[in-house]
Amino acid sequence: MLRRTLERFTLTDLFMWLVGGSIILLVVVGSVATLRAGNYTARHWFDFVVFGIAQGSVYALIALGYTLVYGILRMINFAHSEVFMSGAFTGYFIANSMSRSGFLDRNPIIGLLAIFAVAITTSVTVAVLLERIAYRPLRRSPRLVPLITAIGASFFLQYTFRGLYGSQNRAYPEVDALDGAWSLGGEFVIQKIQVLVIVAAALFMFGLYMFVQRTRTGKAMRAVSEDKDTAALMGIDVDAIIVRTFILGAALAGAAGVLYALMFRQVNFFMGFIPGIKAFTAAVLGGIGNIPGAMLGGLFLGLFESVGPTLFLDGLGIPAPYQLKDVIAFTMLVLVLIYRPTGILGERLATAKA
Repeated sequence: MLRRTLERFTLTDLFMWLVGGSIILLVVVGSVATLRAGNYTARHWFDFVVFGIAQGSVYALIALGYTLVYGILRMINFAHSEVFMSGAFTGYFIANSMSRSGFLDRNPIIGLLAIFAVAITTSVTVAVLLERIAYRPLRRSPRLVPLITAIGASFFLQYTFRGLYGSQNRAYPEVDALDGAWSLGGEFVIQKIQVLVIVAAALFMFGLYMFVQRTRTGKAMRAVSEDKDTAALMGIDVDAIIVRTFILGAALAGAAGVLYALMFRQVNFFMGFIPGIKAFTAAVLGGIGNIPGAMLGGLFLGLFESVGPTLFLDGLGIPAPYQLKDVIAFTMLVLVLIYRPTGILGERLATAKA
Protein backbone atom coordinates (compact mmCIF):
# COMPACT_ATOMS: atom_id res chain seq x y z
CA MET A 1 0.00 0.00 0.00
CA LEU A 2 2.85 2.41 0.87
CA ARG A 3 4.51 1.62 -2.46
CA ARG A 4 1.33 2.35 -4.41
CA THR A 5 0.91 5.61 -2.51
CA LEU A 6 4.46 6.68 -3.30
CA GLU A 7 3.96 5.80 -6.97
CA ARG A 8 0.94 8.09 -7.14
CA PHE A 9 2.76 10.88 -5.31
CA THR A 10 3.83 13.56 -7.85
CA LEU A 11 5.95 16.70 -7.72
CA THR A 12 2.73 18.71 -7.66
CA ASP A 13 1.62 16.83 -4.55
CA LEU A 14 4.99 17.49 -2.95
CA PHE A 15 4.77 21.20 -3.75
CA MET A 16 1.26 21.48 -2.33
CA TRP A 17 2.23 19.68 0.86
CA LEU A 18 5.22 21.99 1.25
CA VAL A 19 2.95 25.01 0.80
CA GLY A 20 0.49 23.63 3.35
CA GLY A 21 3.26 22.83 5.81
CA SER A 22 4.76 26.32 5.45
CA ILE A 23 1.37 27.93 6.12
CA ILE A 24 0.82 25.78 9.21
CA LEU A 25 4.31 26.63 10.49
CA LEU A 26 3.64 30.35 9.97
CA VAL A 27 0.33 30.05 11.82
CA VAL A 28 1.95 28.28 14.78
CA VAL A 29 4.83 30.77 15.02
CA GLY A 30 2.49 33.77 14.75
CA SER A 31 0.05 32.37 17.32
CA VAL A 32 2.80 31.66 19.85
CA ALA A 33 4.27 35.15 19.35
CA THR A 34 0.85 36.81 19.77
CA LEU A 35 -0.01 34.90 22.95
CA ARG A 36 3.42 35.49 24.47
CA ALA A 37 3.17 39.23 23.82
CA GLY A 38 0.07 39.37 26.04
CA ASN A 39 -1.48 42.38 24.29
CA TYR A 40 -4.98 40.91 24.42
CA THR A 41 -7.00 40.04 27.49
CA ALA A 42 -9.46 37.18 27.96
CA ARG A 43 -12.30 39.59 27.21
CA HIS A 44 -10.77 40.45 23.82
CA TRP A 45 -10.54 36.78 22.87
CA PHE A 46 -14.09 36.18 24.13
CA ASP A 47 -15.37 39.04 21.96
CA PHE A 48 -13.50 37.66 18.94
CA VAL A 49 -14.98 34.19 19.45
CA VAL A 50 -18.57 35.40 19.96
CA PHE A 51 -18.41 37.65 16.91
CA GLY A 52 -16.93 34.77 14.91
CA ILE A 53 -19.74 32.43 15.92
CA ALA A 54 -22.37 35.03 15.01
CA GLN A 55 -20.76 35.75 11.65
CA GLY A 56 -20.22 32.04 11.02
CA SER A 57 -23.87 31.33 11.78
CA VAL A 58 -24.88 33.65 8.94
CA TYR A 59 -22.37 32.01 6.61
CA ALA A 60 -23.76 28.60 7.59
CA LEU A 61 -27.34 29.58 6.75
CA ILE A 62 -26.29 30.81 3.30
CA ALA A 63 -24.03 27.78 2.76
CA LEU A 64 -26.97 25.46 3.36
CA GLY A 65 -28.63 26.85 0.23
CA TYR A 66 -25.55 26.04 -1.84
CA THR A 67 -25.23 22.55 -0.41
CA LEU A 68 -28.94 21.70 -0.76
CA VAL A 69 -29.02 22.61 -4.45
CA TYR A 70 -25.72 20.87 -5.11
CA GLY A 71 -26.95 17.76 -3.33
CA ILE A 72 -30.00 17.59 -5.62
CA LEU A 73 -28.78 18.95 -8.97
CA ARG A 74 -24.97 18.62 -8.72
CA MET A 75 -24.65 22.27 -9.72
CA ILE A 76 -23.33 25.38 -7.93
CA ASN A 77 -26.06 28.00 -7.79
CA PHE A 78 -23.92 31.14 -7.89
CA ALA A 79 -27.08 33.26 -8.04
CA HIS A 80 -27.81 32.18 -4.46
CA SER A 81 -25.87 35.20 -3.19
CA GLU A 82 -28.42 37.44 -4.90
CA VAL A 83 -31.26 35.43 -3.36
CA PHE A 84 -29.67 36.37 -0.02
CA MET A 85 -29.35 40.01 -1.08
CA SER A 86 -32.93 40.29 -2.36
CA GLY A 87 -34.42 39.30 0.98
CA ALA A 88 -32.27 41.62 3.06
CA PHE A 89 -32.67 44.56 0.68
CA THR A 90 -36.47 44.22 0.41
CA GLY A 91 -36.78 43.73 4.17
CA TYR A 92 -35.09 47.11 4.63
CA PHE A 93 -38.11 49.01 3.30
CA ILE A 94 -40.60 47.50 5.73
CA ALA A 95 -38.06 47.82 8.56
CA ASN A 96 -37.53 51.50 7.75
CA SER A 97 -41.27 52.12 7.49
CA MET A 98 -41.99 50.49 10.86
CA SER A 99 -39.05 52.32 12.46
CA ARG A 100 -40.26 55.72 11.29
CA SER A 101 -43.77 55.05 12.62
CA GLY A 102 -42.37 53.83 15.96
CA PHE A 103 -44.05 50.44 15.56
CA LEU A 104 -40.73 48.55 15.51
CA ASP A 105 -39.67 49.88 18.91
CA ARG A 106 -43.13 49.48 20.47
CA ASN A 107 -43.61 45.92 19.15
CA PRO A 108 -40.11 44.57 18.39
CA ILE A 109 -41.12 40.89 18.20
CA ILE A 110 -43.98 41.47 15.76
CA GLY A 111 -41.86 43.93 13.80
CA LEU A 112 -38.92 41.54 13.46
CA LEU A 113 -41.24 38.70 12.46
CA ALA A 114 -42.73 40.93 9.76
CA ILE A 115 -39.25 41.80 8.45
CA PHE A 116 -38.29 38.11 8.37
CA ALA A 117 -41.57 37.23 6.61
CA VAL A 118 -41.05 39.84 3.87
CA ALA A 119 -37.40 38.90 3.37
CA ILE A 120 -38.07 35.16 3.24
CA THR A 121 -41.03 35.61 0.87
CA THR A 122 -38.93 37.75 -1.48
CA SER A 123 -35.99 35.33 -1.46
CA VAL A 124 -38.26 32.34 -2.05
CA THR A 125 -40.01 34.09 -4.95
CA VAL A 126 -36.69 34.95 -6.60
CA ALA A 127 -35.36 31.41 -6.11
CA VAL A 128 -38.47 29.74 -7.54
CA LEU A 129 -38.38 31.99 -10.60
CA LEU A 130 -34.68 31.19 -11.04
CA GLU A 131 -35.34 27.47 -10.92
CA ARG A 132 -38.30 27.62 -13.28
CA ILE A 133 -36.89 30.04 -15.87
CA ALA A 134 -33.12 29.63 -15.76
CA TYR A 135 -32.33 26.12 -14.48
CA ARG A 136 -35.15 23.72 -15.32
CA PRO A 137 -34.78 23.98 -19.11
CA LEU A 138 -31.06 23.14 -18.72
CA ARG A 139 -31.41 20.22 -16.35
CA ARG A 140 -30.13 17.64 -18.85
CA SER A 141 -27.40 19.91 -20.23
CA PRO A 142 -23.67 19.50 -19.50
CA ARG A 143 -22.71 20.86 -16.08
CA LEU A 144 -20.88 23.86 -17.51
CA VAL A 145 -24.08 25.24 -19.08
CA PRO A 146 -26.14 25.75 -15.89
CA LEU A 147 -22.99 27.03 -14.14
CA ILE A 148 -22.57 29.80 -16.72
CA THR A 149 -26.32 30.44 -16.53
CA ALA A 150 -26.10 30.82 -12.74
CA ILE A 151 -23.33 33.40 -13.07
CA GLY A 152 -25.37 35.30 -15.65
CA ALA A 153 -28.46 35.13 -13.43
CA SER A 154 -26.40 36.53 -10.56
CA PHE A 155 -25.41 39.62 -12.57
CA PHE A 156 -28.97 39.98 -13.89
CA LEU A 157 -30.40 40.03 -10.35
CA GLN A 158 -27.74 42.42 -9.06
CA TYR A 159 -28.49 45.05 -11.65
CA THR A 160 -32.24 44.45 -11.57
CA PHE A 161 -32.28 45.30 -7.86
CA ARG A 162 -29.93 48.19 -8.51
CA GLY A 163 -32.47 49.57 -10.95
CA LEU A 164 -35.41 48.91 -8.62
CA TYR A 165 -33.93 50.05 -5.30
CA GLY A 166 -31.02 52.32 -6.28
CA SER A 167 -27.26 51.95 -5.97
CA GLN A 168 -26.75 53.77 -2.66
CA ASN A 169 -26.11 52.05 0.66
CA ARG A 170 -29.14 51.81 2.94
CA ALA A 171 -28.76 51.80 6.73
CA TYR A 172 -30.95 49.27 8.51
CA PRO A 173 -32.78 50.96 11.42
CA GLU A 174 -31.72 50.23 14.97
CA VAL A 175 -34.07 48.21 17.15
CA ASP A 176 -34.10 49.49 20.73
CA ALA A 177 -34.77 46.00 22.10
CA LEU A 178 -31.55 44.74 20.46
CA ASP A 179 -29.40 47.67 21.54
CA GLY A 180 -26.82 47.11 24.27
CA ALA A 181 -25.29 44.01 25.79
CA TRP A 182 -25.72 41.50 28.59
CA SER A 183 -23.07 40.91 31.20
CA LEU A 184 -22.03 37.31 31.77
CA GLY A 185 -20.36 38.12 35.03
CA GLY A 186 -17.06 39.84 35.50
CA GLU A 187 -15.56 41.37 32.38
CA PHE A 188 -17.38 39.27 29.78
CA VAL A 189 -20.28 40.84 27.86
CA ILE A 190 -22.22 39.72 24.80
CA GLN A 191 -24.16 41.95 22.43
CA LYS A 192 -27.92 41.34 22.26
CA ILE A 193 -27.87 41.31 18.47
CA GLN A 194 -25.20 38.60 18.53
CA VAL A 195 -27.40 36.47 20.79
CA LEU A 196 -30.32 36.92 18.37
CA VAL A 197 -28.18 35.95 15.38
CA ILE A 198 -26.70 32.85 17.04
CA VAL A 199 -29.98 31.59 18.52
CA ALA A 200 -32.04 32.28 15.39
CA ALA A 201 -29.46 30.64 13.12
CA ALA A 202 -29.25 27.61 15.41
CA LEU A 203 -33.04 27.21 15.35
CA PHE A 204 -33.17 27.50 11.55
CA MET A 205 -30.36 24.97 11.12
CA PHE A 206 -31.89 22.53 13.58
CA GLY A 207 -35.29 22.89 11.90
CA LEU A 208 -33.78 22.17 8.47
CA TYR A 209 -31.88 19.13 9.73
CA MET A 210 -35.00 17.67 11.36
CA PHE A 211 -37.06 18.41 8.26
CA VAL A 212 -34.62 16.60 5.97
CA GLN A 213 -34.18 13.65 8.33
CA ARG A 214 -37.71 13.13 9.70
CA THR A 215 -40.29 14.27 7.14
CA ARG A 216 -41.60 12.53 4.05
CA THR A 217 -40.45 15.41 1.84
CA GLY A 218 -37.00 15.23 3.41
CA LYS A 219 -36.75 11.53 2.63
CA ALA A 220 -37.84 12.24 -0.94
CA MET A 221 -35.13 14.92 -1.20
CA ARG A 222 -32.51 12.41 -0.10
CA ALA A 223 -33.83 9.89 -2.61
CA VAL A 224 -33.69 12.41 -5.47
CA SER A 225 -30.18 13.35 -4.39
CA GLU A 226 -29.08 9.73 -4.78
CA ASP A 227 -30.69 9.06 -8.16
CA LYS A 228 -33.34 11.17 -9.87
CA ASP A 229 -34.44 8.58 -12.41
CA THR A 230 -34.87 5.82 -9.83
CA ALA A 231 -36.70 8.20 -7.51
CA ALA A 232 -39.08 9.08 -10.35
CA LEU A 233 -39.73 5.38 -10.99
CA MET A 234 -40.62 5.01 -7.30
CA GLY A 235 -43.35 7.62 -7.68
CA ILE A 236 -41.52 10.75 -6.44
CA ASP A 237 -42.33 13.99 -8.26
CA VAL A 238 -38.74 15.07 -8.97
CA ASP A 239 -39.67 18.55 -10.24
CA ALA A 240 -41.70 19.28 -7.13
CA ILE A 241 -38.90 18.10 -4.85
CA ILE A 242 -36.36 20.29 -6.65
CA VAL A 243 -38.65 23.31 -6.28
CA ARG A 244 -39.04 22.58 -2.55
CA THR A 245 -35.27 22.33 -2.24
CA PHE A 246 -34.88 25.78 -3.77
CA ILE A 247 -37.59 27.09 -1.44
CA LEU A 248 -35.83 25.73 1.63
CA GLY A 249 -32.46 27.15 0.62
CA ALA A 250 -33.99 30.52 -0.27
CA ALA A 251 -35.91 30.74 3.01
CA LEU A 252 -32.67 30.22 4.93
CA ALA A 253 -30.90 32.79 2.74
CA GLY A 254 -33.67 35.34 3.34
CA ALA A 255 -33.44 34.81 7.09
CA ALA A 256 -29.64 35.06 6.90
CA GLY A 257 -30.00 38.35 4.99
CA VAL A 258 -32.04 39.93 7.78
CA LEU A 259 -29.66 38.67 10.48
CA TYR A 260 -26.68 39.97 8.49
CA ALA A 261 -28.34 43.37 7.99
CA LEU A 262 -29.29 43.67 11.67
CA MET A 263 -25.71 42.85 12.68
CA PHE A 264 -23.86 45.03 10.14
CA ARG A 265 -26.70 47.53 9.54
CA GLN A 266 -26.05 48.21 5.87
CA VAL A 267 -27.50 46.85 2.63
CA ASN A 268 -26.98 47.52 -1.06
CA PHE A 269 -27.46 45.74 -4.38
CA PHE A 270 -23.92 44.29 -4.25
CA MET A 271 -24.07 43.05 -0.64
CA GLY A 272 -24.53 39.39 -1.57
CA PHE A 273 -21.23 38.93 -3.39
CA ILE A 274 -18.72 38.66 -0.52
CA PRO A 275 -20.99 36.74 1.92
CA GLY A 276 -21.98 34.48 -0.97
CA ILE A 277 -18.37 33.65 -1.81
CA LYS A 278 -17.62 33.09 1.89
CA ALA A 279 -20.68 30.84 2.25
CA PHE A 280 -19.65 28.82 -0.79
CA THR A 281 -16.21 28.49 0.78
CA ALA A 282 -17.90 27.29 3.98
CA ALA A 283 -19.87 24.68 2.03
CA VAL A 284 -16.68 23.40 0.42
CA LEU A 285 -14.89 23.39 3.78
CA GLY A 286 -17.57 21.24 5.36
CA GLY A 287 -18.05 19.01 2.32
CA ILE A 288 -20.31 20.26 -0.46
CA GLY A 289 -23.61 18.38 -0.47
CA ASN A 290 -23.33 17.59 3.26
CA ILE A 291 -25.82 19.52 5.44
CA PRO A 292 -24.00 19.16 8.79
CA GLY A 293 -20.79 19.93 6.90
CA ALA A 294 -22.18 23.25 5.65
CA MET A 295 -23.16 24.19 9.21
CA LEU A 296 -19.74 23.25 10.57
CA GLY A 297 -17.91 24.92 7.68
CA GLY A 298 -19.77 28.19 8.25
CA LEU A 299 -18.91 28.25 11.95
CA PHE A 300 -15.27 27.37 11.24
CA LEU A 301 -14.98 30.11 8.64
CA GLY A 302 -16.57 32.73 10.88
CA LEU A 303 -14.28 31.85 13.79
CA PHE A 304 -11.13 31.85 11.67
CA GLU A 305 -12.08 35.20 10.12
CA SER A 306 -12.65 36.75 13.53
CA VAL A 307 -9.89 35.17 15.63
CA GLY A 308 -7.34 34.32 12.92
CA PRO A 309 -6.04 37.75 11.82
CA THR A 310 -5.19 38.80 15.37
CA LEU A 311 -3.99 35.42 16.60
CA PHE A 312 -1.92 34.46 13.57
CA LEU A 313 -0.60 37.81 12.33
CA ASP A 314 -0.40 40.31 15.19
CA GLY A 315 2.61 38.57 16.73
CA LEU A 316 4.44 38.78 13.39
CA GLY A 317 4.38 42.57 13.49
CA ILE A 318 1.82 43.08 10.72
CA PRO A 319 0.31 46.56 11.32
CA ALA A 320 -3.31 45.94 10.25
CA PRO A 321 -3.95 42.18 10.53
CA TYR A 322 -7.74 42.45 10.32
CA GLN A 323 -7.43 43.81 6.78
CA LEU A 324 -6.17 40.33 5.86
CA LYS A 325 -9.20 38.44 7.20
CA ASP A 326 -10.22 37.37 3.68
CA VAL A 327 -6.71 36.02 3.12
CA ILE A 328 -7.05 34.00 6.33
CA ALA A 329 -10.42 32.61 5.23
CA PHE A 330 -9.30 31.46 1.80
CA THR A 331 -5.97 30.19 3.11
CA MET A 332 -7.93 27.90 5.40
CA LEU A 333 -9.84 26.65 2.35
CA VAL A 334 -6.54 25.92 0.59
CA LEU A 335 -5.30 23.93 3.60
CA VAL A 336 -8.47 21.86 3.77
CA LEU A 337 -8.35 21.15 0.03
CA ILE A 338 -4.70 20.10 0.28
CA TYR A 339 -5.09 17.73 3.21
CA ARG A 340 -8.76 16.72 2.85
CA PRO A 341 -10.12 17.53 -0.63
CA THR A 342 -13.65 16.30 0.14
CA GLY A 343 -14.04 18.73 3.04
CA ILE A 344 -14.13 18.33 6.81
CA LEU A 345 -17.04 15.88 6.86
CA GLY A 346 -16.66 14.75 3.26
CA GLU A 347 -18.92 15.12 0.24
CA ARG A 348 -21.77 12.63 0.23
CA LEU A 349 -22.03 11.02 -3.17
CA ALA A 350 -23.76 7.97 -4.46
CA THR A 351 -21.40 5.24 -5.59
CA ALA A 352 -22.30 5.76 -9.23
CA LYS A 353 -21.44 9.48 -8.98
CA ALA A 354 -18.28 9.21 -6.92
